[in-house]
Formats: sequence, C-alpha cells, structure tokens
Amino acid sequence: MYLAIDVGASKTLLAVFSPDGQLLGEHRFPTSKDYHKFLVDFKKTFESNFASYQLLACCCAIPGKVDRARGIGKNFGNLDWANIAVASDLGKILGGLPIYVENDANLGGLSEALLVHKKYKKVLYLTISTGIGDGIIINGKIDDGLADSEAGHMLIERDGKVQKWEDFASGRALKARYGKLAKDISDPHIWKEFAHDIALGLNELLAVIQPEVVIIGGGVGKYFDKFGDLLAQELSSHPNKMVEIPPLVKAARPEEAVIYGCYEFIKQKV
Repeated sequence: MYLAIDVGASKTLLAVFSPDGQLLGEHRFPTSKDYHKFLVDFKKTFESNFASYQLLACCCAIPGKVDRARGIGKNFGNLDWANIAVASDLGKILGGLPIYVENDANLGGLSEALLVHKKYKKVLYLTISTGIGDGIIINGKIDDGLADSEAGHMLIERDGKVQKWEDFASGRALKARYGKLAKDISDPHIWKEFAHDIALGLNELLAVIQPEVVIIGGGVGKYFDKFGDLLAQELSSHPNKMVEIPPLVKAARPEEAVIYGCYEFIKQKV
C-alpha cells in the first residue's frame, strides 16, 4: 500500500492507495500554522486511521520549493514554514518508511496529465486555491526544468500596480475582495472580474510554456464551470495575446488531483 499526503495551507489530506491505484481510505485534518503542532496532529491522524495498513512507500506533497534530494521543504507558500526536513520528520512517525517530497501543483498536474496523456503530451496544470500553483507535465513526467516555477509569485501589473499574481487572483484574494468563498459566489460579474485577473497571469504562462492544453483544478478550480468560458473570452481578447489559446478544461479530480499524483509519482519511482 502507498500513503499519499497533501499538505495544504488550510487542511492536510492523508490517503492510502492499493498498488493498482484503488483509493482505500482518506482523512483530513486542519493544518496548524505551528509546524510542531502539525506533526502532533499528523501522528494522531495517521495512528487513528492508517496504522493498520502495510505501507511500502509514501509521497508528501507540499506547496513551495523543494530540495528533493534531502526531502526538505524550502518554503511553503502561504504557510510560514521554511527549510523543514519533511521526509526526516514524517519518517520518524512512519517508522522509517521511504518518503518522496514533491511540490503539490506538480503532483496534481501529473495525475491530471496522465488522464489525458493519449491526447495531449504537453500539459500546463493550474491549481487555484488559497494561492496559485502550476505544474508542467511533458510526456507523462514532471518537467524537471520548470518544477520550481511558482507561477503564483509572478509579478503582474494590475490597475497600475505591480504585484504577485496570487495576491489578486487566488481563492484568498477572492475571499478578501468579495467576502465570499468561491462556492458561495453566483454573481456572473464577480466571476468575470475573477476571470480577467486569472487571464492577466495565464497569458504570460501560455507565451512561455505554449502547452497543448491547460487543466485547472484546486478549491476554486472546482467551480471552473462558473468562470471557464469567461476566462477563454478574456484570454482571446487580451490586448497582449501572444499565442493561440489552447483548450481550457476543468480537472477531473479538482480537489483530489494531488493525492492521485502522489500515487502516480511513487509508481514512477519504485
């Protein structure tokens, strides 16, 4: 059995997969801002729900940049953690289980790209949740050269001010501006404004990466049906449009893409 861990800014998801990819069980718990409290909560959750499984390997998905060779998270996006020895710390709890550490958007992109691999070989995966992450998957593998791209940190000019893309186009920004979560927004004018903000950054990514398809997932991406057509319109009419707009599609598993990516990543490694 394989253990998948998705560490998010607001919640952490644990899941166990059979060797053939069947999801056998999952459990969420709030992600504490205090890393040591997070480890305590992780240990309690694992021992209460997954200790009976015979585990062979684990993949831990984290936001931000990763030192893959040493299993260290260099930074964690919207979590105020830095230079954390994730593989070592979790390994102590998991009894020395082999642990791979990878960026969460890369893993989400991997699982979604493999679902469309027969049709598209170069995939840009965009996850819109608390922040914005991206994964570039080429021929069914995470692209090593762009594995730490952190698209959400791109500097974009909006209303005469240069700022990080995710500071005005993420789920966190959506909540701050309108006082609502994505699931509670039905006003098409709000979604049009949001689509405009997403297009400001995505236009830049399309020019650099030139993907065959863009897959959008994450907590806000779950509501792609509300803004997908608006986003396509914004990109097509962008004054600085540089390339043809590829298909934009909703992730097949917008909130579970990462744990499935953990499974696929382990399969590619072992």
